[in-house]
Amino acid sequence: MRNISDLIEQYLKHMLDDSAGGAVEIQRNDLADKFSCVPSQINYVISTRFTLEKGYMVESKRGGGGYIRIQRVDLPALNSIQLHFEQTIGDCVDQSAAEGIIYQLEEARLVTRREANILRAAVQRETIALKLPQRDEIRARLLKSMLISLLVK
Repeated sequence: MRNISDLIEQYLKHMLDDSAGGAVEIQRNDLADKFSCVPSQINYVISTRFTLEKGYMVESKRGGGGYIRIQRVDLPALNSIQLHFEQTIGDCVDQSAAEGIIYQLEEARLVTRREANILRAAVQRETIALKLPQRDEIRARLLKSMLISLLVK
């Protein structure tokens, strides 16, 4: 059985899928009431599962008429994917950022779940058993090479 955070995440993603512009505005308290949870649970889901690394921009306005706006950020066209990854990943990347990029690609359906799992396995710190900064440099080279091989047709 899935936990409340998973349910909230799925609900918000369905809302995003159904929205015309790829963005939704929600009231934190209304969503908390819908899921019978505290508003801080909504904050937790949004701050951990709707990050820029995972392909989302979040804008929050607090107060009486406050809202949270979540917008999906699309990857650039595939013909510029190599330049995008060179700029995004650079010469070194930590495990968290690498996993965020992989998550974004999987969410955009540019890689399959199986491919994403292979990518994740390759960039784990246990797999690249080197000291920093070498580990982050090797991770960046591996990730860029694998992504370009997968995505450039």
